[in-house]
Amino acid sequence: MEQKTDYSGIHVEGHIKIHNPESGEVFINKRNAIHYENMSIALAESLGNAGQGFIYEMAFGNGGTSVDPTGIITYLTPNSTGTNASLYNQTYTKVVDDQSVNNTDPTRNKIETRHLSGTNYTDILVSCLLDYGEPDGQAAYDTAANAEDQFVFDELGLKSYSPTGDGKLITHVIFHPVQKSLNRLIQIDYTVRVQSLSGGNI
Repeated sequence: MEQKTDYSGIHVEGHIKIHNPESGEVFINKRNAIHYENMSIALAESLGNAGQGFIYEMAFGNGGTSVDPTGIITYLTPNSTGTNASLYNQTYTKVVDDQSVNNTDPTRNKIETRHLSGTNYTDILVSCLLDYGEPDGQAAYDTAANAEDQFVFDELGLKSYSPTGDGKLITHVIFHPVQKSLNRLIQIDYTVRVQSLSGGNI
């Protein structure tokens, strides 16, 4: 009897929305890049119960764009190759794993999974709130003249957990610079959709 092989695949896509939950102002609403090599490692480690690989923190940086003297913005390419990939210039991180003792506000910084019965995809919704008083050292008002200021963010990504503290970058997105300052809340809603693709049997 001829043995059949099941051919299928996994498709992962992501989307971020950065907004002020009080004013309703939306700063960024776009898709992101997936680091497929690191994502494959993360999925395997998670499914294999390796104690690592799951989404742990959100990383923020200010190295994703450059602004010339006339105000024209150049966007760099997201880092999505190489297992040691990172943000261009990471300046802040926040734990979003609500099961971790390192998460200081698990009710507002958390991870949820959402699945509709009968479909072949599941969404991972990562919520992260930068409150008024964070990060430490931010400016009082969102009027920075220098787009390279430490907390004028133009890139962010999700990183997996590693007990050695060197979690892998599994997503990366670059966007128009957004300043975090004392006078504004910034909420990030980061959705990662994991879809099973069936290729049939041969």
